[in-house]
Amino acid sequence: MERISVFDIFKIGIGPSSSHTMGPWRAAQWFIKDLKESNQYDAVVNVSVWLYGSLAKTGKGHGTDIAVMLGLNGDDPVTIPVDDVYGNIAKIQASKTLNFDGQRNIDFDPEVHIQYLYDQILPFHANGLTFVAEYEDGQTQAYTYYSVGGGFVVKEESGAANQDRFMPYPIDNAAQLKNWCKTKGMSIPEVVMSNEEALRSKEEVVSGLHNIWHVMKECIYASSQKSGTLPGGLNVERRAYAIADKLLNGAKYDSASKWMMAIKDHHHNFSSTLKWLSCFALAVNEENASFGRIVTAPTNGAAGVIPAVLMYHLLFSEEAKHEDVVQYLLTAGEIGSLFKKGATISAAMGGCQAEIGVSSAMAAAGLTQCLGGSYDQVMMAAEIAMEHHLGLTCDPIGGLVQIPCIERNTMGAIKAVTASQIALESDPSKAKVTLDQVIKTMKDTAEDMNLKYKETADGGLAVNIPVNIVEC
Repeated sequence: MERISVFDIFKIGIGPSSSHTMGPWRAAQWFIKDLKESNQYDAVVNVSVWLYGSLAKTGKGHGTDIAVMLGLNGDDPVTIPVDDVYGNIAKIQASKTLNFDGQRNIDFDPEVHIQYLYDQILPFHANGLTFVAEYEDGQTQAYTYYSVGGGFVVKEESGAANQDRFMPYPIDNAAQLKNWCKTKGMSIPEVVMSNEEALRSKEEVVSGLHNIWHVMKECIYASSQKSGTLPGGLNVERRAYAIADKLLNGAKYDSASKWMMAIKDHHHNFSSTLKWLSCFALAVNEENASFGRIVTAPTNGAAGVIPAVLMYHLLFSEEAKHEDVVQYLLTAGEIGSLFKKGATISAAMGGCQAEIGVSSAMAAAGLTQCLGGSYDQVMMAAEIAMEHHLGLTCDPIGGLVQIPCIERNTMGAIKAVTASQIALESDPSKAKVTLDQVIKTMKDTAEDMNLKYKETADGGLAVNIPVNIVEC
């Protein structure tokens, strides 16, 4: 089994999709790396990109074309200034030239060199893409990669990544995680931290997780200050700004920390806390839809659930403390890895249950840990959250990560909080369904699900709602 770090699950990048944007972006970078390692890079005079299956059908709406161009252009999703995304693409389109890996110019016309193979699906995964390099001598060579969800990329004919990593407590399923907790007398985040320390120092783990939270927090804050319409042609209005502005009622602030203090200083009731929870989730995914900087959690399309629930906890839970950021992310990250190993976190393979369902399970587990739950209650919370997302389809209107994706993050966040509360008031020994059983059920459901409900925009809302709809 693959040995997955929490930093594999939580990755800083650019929206709108981890599998359709960040994965292809990383595949383009991997392609260049492969060319250099085979000493073929300097001989390349032309590059074509073939997109298969789900990448072809929803590639335009998900920005797959933009992602591969930026990856080939030498831009990185972690470091590229957000304002440069559209600017760099405009240069490529106008000049019909790529600055190949940022080092030399080659001809590249997006209308010619990006091919959408709508009716072809490669056997390994629905998200396949092939880069074809043409060399000076006229010979060509194809390199095929798969974007398997959450920004993870696999090269054709290669095994799972990171199999050679050493972790003192190897975990392939929830039963093994429970066994380590029970036999070692450790909590879930303690087990996960021990595994992380086999890869880097504890100080680096803590610092890295706080940086992940910093990006999440800044994303929520920045997006909540923006109004207007999202790009893509659906004319979806941003709503986080209006909700936050109404709830704060004229409060003044000039930073994320002061904004959070302003929220805490207001009187809150059940209704207002739910509105804030929804606001936080909306903010992240409105930013994601705008090619903004977000954190995969575990995907881009579901990126709002985990930061929304953590922000909710830090602002509204009496038990909240600074250390909870690390405990929450370690716990959530491990739950996400269990779903990746036992099922999928790719909507193209499993529908939206693999994105919103998994993120809700992760958030429920993290929140339960922070609220003092036992390891059994943490896993019970994750199970409850996923159980009530089983069968959720992926049917993006117009192939955009907007409708119903943005609102679904609010639903996932609310279900996560509810699942946590139920688990904390329950005796896990009396539970009828285990986390491993619900993961297997999710996998079985994904395999039975009709292809048109797996991020193809061929079914559901995607075919029943006009693409020129204006969301209310």
